[in-house]
Amino acid sequence: QVQLVESGGGLVQPGGSLRLSCVASGLAFGNYAVHWYRQAPGKERELVAVITHAGDRANYADFVQGRFTISRDNAKNTASLQMNSLKPEDTAVYYCNVRGAVTPGVYWGQGTRVTVSL
Repeated sequence: QVQLVESGGGLVQPGGSLRLSCVASGLAFGNYAVHWYRQAPGKERELVAVITHAGDRANYADFVQGRFTISRDNAKNTASLQMNSLKPEDTAVYYCNVRGAVTPGVYWGQGTRVTVSL
């Protein structure tokens, strides 16, 4: 059974930092690209960042470019999203998603809530 478990969310003040983690099990993690999405209250889910299955390329949404960094450690079946200079508009539930680059399949985690507020 495939599981993706996110952690690291919480309450942080504007300008602060958080590091989200996504731990995968039940799949060959290194065969999957990793995406981080977010969904703010009343809004549609949007793509934040993506990293290739090999970890050699990453892309970011314009609204997080230069503030967020996606990374992965295939040996530990873990992906991370380092979020710096957080803004109130970054408040959302953040989801880890993997999509097969070598092996078919799409899986989602349960999400972790990030709140940026004074």
